[in-house]
Amino acid sequence: MLTQRKFLFLFLLLTSGFANLNSQVTNRILFIFDDSYSMYAPWNSNIKIEVAKKVMSEFLDSLKDIPNLQLALRCYGHTTFFKPERNCKDTKLEVPFADAKSNALKIKQRILRLEPLGTTPIAYSLGESVNDFTPCNNCRNIVILITDGIEECGGNPCQVSIELQRKGIFIRPFVIGVGLDVKFADVFACMGKFYDVSNEANFKDVLTLVLTEALSQTTVQVDLLDINKKPTETDVDMTFYEAGTDKVKYNYVHTINNRGNPDTLVLNPDLKYDLTVHTLPPQEKKNISIIKGKHNVIPVDAPQGYLRLELDGAINNYYPTTVVRKGSDMKTLNIQDFGKTEKYIVGKYDLEVLTLPRIYLKDVEVKQSSTNTIKIPTSGNVLFNKSGTGFGSIYVDDGKTVSWVCNLNPGLTNEVIYLQPGKYKVVFRLEFSKETLKSVEKNFEVKSGAPLTIKLF
Repeated sequence: MLTQRKFLFLFLLLTSGFANLNSQVTNRILFIFDDSYSMYAPWNSNIKIEVAKKVMSEFLDSLKDIPNLQLALRCYGHTTFFKPERNCKDTKLEVPFADAKSNALKIKQRILRLEPLGTTPIAYSLGESVNDFTPCNNCRNIVILITDGIEECGGNPCQVSIELQRKGIFIRPFVIGVGLDVKFADVFACMGKFYDVSNEANFKDVLTLVLTEALSQTTVQVDLLDINKKPTETDVDMTFYEAGTDKVKYNYVHTINNRGNPDTLVLNPDLKYDLTVHTLPPQEKKNISIIKGKHNVIPVDAPQGYLRLELDGAINNYYPTTVVRKGSDMKTLNIQDFGKTEKYIVGKYDLEVLTLPRIYLKDVEVKQSSTNTIKIPTSGNVLFNKSGTGFGSIYVDDGKTVSWVCNLNPGLTNEVIYLQPGKYKVVFRLEFSKETLKSVEKNFEVKSGAPLTIKLF
């Protein structure tokens, strides 16, 4: 337990340490303060609300001289008496964000005037905090929730917290439980980092610890390395999972900042992570540890180039798609349309162009920062005009071998099929003709982008 003198001395150390923080990053702390009726419960030498007011007053006094720090206060359960009905929207931003130098006093004065009245709408209060964090280009948004009870309005604080973290509204919240039963630790663990406060002295210690962790300069950058091991690759989605699980912790689009460096992220240093960089194919890194108080660099090999698919010839209404597979791997990596350019990890790929007949291209190479353009002839459109419904097939006929291409639709009397340039044979028999010898066979040649009509009678 810290004595009052040690407590103040520790804050002096913290203040001098925070003076060296990167001046380009503004830390914004939103206190969400529980003023529900249960805060009247006896606790240690007084009731909970009075102990909380006293400790918070001392704590706020210590924040006034911390640079690049803004503070705000949201309260809940403080405007409407909880009987006969609960007011599950009883939450309000009491003090909007401003520099700690001026706002520490305003927040302190507002907390000292609070009188517990209502219920505990934690999920709703978290959701409303979205509007508290006004737009800021270079801010770290931090939530410190101080509560003596769990959700009482049927909301799901964990779901709300996780969703807002994913959207980048704030980093993982700090939850301080005032005189809570330890069994509720698991209830809050899913929404943020939980700290149990068992007595008044412990309350001071926890606030000091939370402040230290909240303002800790633990930062991360992901270096997506090109073929020369330079961090030049960017503009790709990244997902951080809790290591060894499928629990998504963060989703970001990798960015090169205005200084030409991979942009800095803030991750919870208390977890280990698995990282998936959603290139084609994805690149993964497992069991990543984040070192507290340092700038962490995570290198990932992700050299990339471009593959463009184009049609060569007069354009008609038919644009084929292409199955892209990693060389010698039958698993489909991507479906790419013609007329589009896609980015792939450097290497060789097999393409299956879904024309009629199929076109197979093996070992198509993608090189660093260059574009490999693949062109195929535009298909010709062939109208098969039938005197009635029936059965038939189309074959490639090069004069030596005959290879099946596709079947005609037995329910259509007029059918358009797009075929690659080349020589073909079609064989057809009417549905109600019961003589094999009445089959119709015709040879024809398809030219790129050109229409053709074949009469099957």
